[in-house]
Amino acid sequence: MAHSGTPDPAQDRTPQDPSSTSSSPASGLAPRRALRLSRSSKPSTPVAATSVASSASSASDAKKGTRKKGGWVLNAAVITVATGIVATMSLPAFALNPSSDNGAFGPSAADTMKKAQAQTVEVGAVASSSVTRDAATATSEQQLEAEKAAAAAAKAAEEARQQAAVSLANYASSYSGPSVSDFLANPPYPSFSLSQVFSVAQQYIGTPYVYGGSTPAGFDCSGYVMYVYAQFGISLPHSVSGQAAMGKRISIADAQPGDLVIMDGHDGFYAGNGNIMDAPDTGRSISIRPIWTSDYYIVRLGI
Repeated sequence: MAHSGTPDPAQDRTPQDPSSTSSSPASGLAPRRALRLSRSSKPSTPVAATSVASSASSASDAKKGTRKKGGWVLNAAVITVATGIVATMSLPAFALNPSSDNGAFGPSAADTMKKAQAQTVEVGAVASSSVTRDAATATSEQQLEAEKAAAAAAKAAEEARQQAAVSLANYASSYSGPSVSDFLANPPYPSFSLSQVFSVAQQYIGTPYVYGGSTPAGFDCSGYVMYVYAQFGISLPHSVSGQAAMGKRISIADAQPGDLVIMDGHDGFYAGNGNIMDAPDTGRSISIRPIWTSDYYIVRLGI
């Protein structure tokens, strides 16, 4: 037996009146379910397309956002670099600006002088000097030959001097006879005559020439004359010019053997007939030979 408050199965299957159910709370579920069924019965393609489009739109928006962000960063970098370049270029301009108040980059002394008023300096008269130049000259072949000859002569003279020094040393050690001073102290020929002078001088023909010699071991030209005249008690210097000054100059026509023949740097005894007896030079001996020049004069001693 059923309870009075509990409906039986038959009651549960009894159809309800729609009008009676519209006022109950569950009455609103039917239209919502119908709406959902109607929506679910529509094709799913638009929904998928809408979803894809929404995804593409989101990706595009994200890309745009990234681009916007990247562009902002690039613009910021460009602005920073440009600012650095402008600042770098401004420093030299500031340093070279003469109007700057900075003392380290102020105007130089030269700029200050340029801006100063013009000044004038008075200069006195300047002495002018003329410049002269010697004319260019070239050495001729004749001059070269003359220079070579002079050099050769100087060399020969030096060699002769060295040989004379050797000869004089040998001469001094080889002679032990009377000297000029011995003859002057005790002359062997106290009476003087030109013929006797010439005769004594002839005794020394063949004596070798020795530079500086004044003994029979060897004579030079003035040493020969000095040694002969010393034997007559007449003292003469050992030089050509000194011996010429000791006598009296006479004409060549009046010359006699025993007179002195005076030349430039050389002398000897006049030997008659235009000849001279003398000590010539190194390598030769006393001999009689013709006078080879007209540039001479005669000096007589003892008068």
